[in-house]
Amino acid sequence: MGSLDRYRDRIINGPIYRTLLWLGLPAVSVQLVNISYNIADAYWLSRYSPIDVAIPRQIWPSFMMFQALAMAIGAANQALISQYIGAKMYVNAIRTIKQYFTLSFILGAIMSITYYLLRPLIFLFISSPPQEIVNGVLNYSAIISIDLFTSYFVLCFSIIIQSAGDTRRPAIVNAISATINIILDPFLILGIYLFPRLGVIGAAIATVLARIVGAIILYIIMHRKFPFIEIGITTEIDREWLMTTFRIGIPILLQNIFNSLAFQIQLRLINSFGVATSVAWSIGFTVIDIANSVLWGLSQATAIMVGQNLGANNIDRSKKIARYSQILIGSIIAIGSCFAYIIRHNIITLFIDPSDPEVNSIYSETENFLKYALFTIPFFGIFFVGSSVGRGSGHVLIPTIIDIIRLWIVRIALGYILSQYLGSTGIWIAFALSNMFSGISATIWIQRGKWAKPIIKRSS
Repeated sequence: MGSLDRYRDRIINGPIYRTLLWLGLPAVSVQLVNISYNIADAYWLSRYSPIDVAIPRQIWPSFMMFQALAMAIGAANQALISQYIGAKMYVNAIRTIKQYFTLSFILGAIMSITYYLLRPLIFLFISSPPQEIVNGVLNYSAIISIDLFTSYFVLCFSIIIQSAGDTRRPAIVNAISATINIILDPFLILGIYLFPRLGVIGAAIATVLARIVGAIILYIIMHRKFPFIEIGITTEIDREWLMTTFRIGIPILLQNIFNSLAFQIQLRLINSFGVATSVAWSIGFTVIDIANSVLWGLSQATAIMVGQNLGANNIDRSKKIARYSQILIGSIIAIGSCFAYIIRHNIITLFIDPSDPEVNSIYSETENFLKYALFTIPFFGIFFVGSSVGRGSGHVLIPTIIDIIRLWIVRIALGYILSQYLGSTGIWIAFALSNMFSGISATIWIQRGKWAKPIIKRSS
């Protein structure tokens, strides 16, 4: 257990800012690689067909819906595992890990098959992509259903290793996976050398192959780094663990399902303005991803530090971690947003030639979206810190409510109303306002501090 003790001591006692960066920077590096992959994916698809750039973003909301269970049970078990480790209850942590892996395997298989079967209905009745890309969406999503199953393993292994305090190895593995994806894209999309020219199907195959490699490497790391944790299917599922997992996970499950539906309905609204607006949404989000590059890694560090410190009964330190995380992440994302705004034209022209009259409307629409969206991204970063505090503490209800309001009331309902008067600009304005609302609300919740209490039961 020596490796667990070393990681725990640094998280419980180390300087807060330095520890946040120590835990978070590896994942930030991965996010930068992932952004590079997203840009490369969109770039090669734009060389195949400009409108095919929109296809992967059409899939993402429905994929997120079927991945919702993985996110929910992952958040619950991250809180449990990290708090057990913080309390030095290692036997409980190992038992939790075995049950968590078993549940991930079962749910991953069920969700993958269900997504494959239901995807035509999802795209026909919910997001309704423009006719020009319907076939590409259906073909891409069929292959991505395999990726859904693999993603349950990747998330499970990553959370187990991260909860122990090792964020570097999952980060490196994700970077390797993304790099494989980047390398495979031009060969499979454009048919370079002896490879067939597959377009969006090639992009999907590259994603699946890269994810499978990542899952295998993570399993090997688990086996070698923590040999005392025997990963495998277990029939010993503790009822109390199951109830705790779903008690913590259900709000997150509902949050992710509502988020997915919201994004699909929002996508339907965007799609109703034509394929140019759909492509602009996809390119615009690629630019926003640059500003968000620090968000995912550092917020993951926040969840781990909050969880382990609550497990060690360091209540005041947990509150400081939450406040310091807001300051750090909000500031860095503000800088990233400014940088993305400065280079936005350069990035847009990677995918769109503004001198080409056939795609000039896409360029203008993308520029319009970014004008409203970029400077509100720091508010979203602050909100995401709130969600991470909720995951680390196990108190996720309030962040879930905030998230539902920002999407359903502000982004969709207000976006629909504004779009009737302002066209697609109304959608972009509502997007910006939803970020501002969520950031302000999360700050108020964190400052009140009612979340700062552990959820685990201590041994008597």
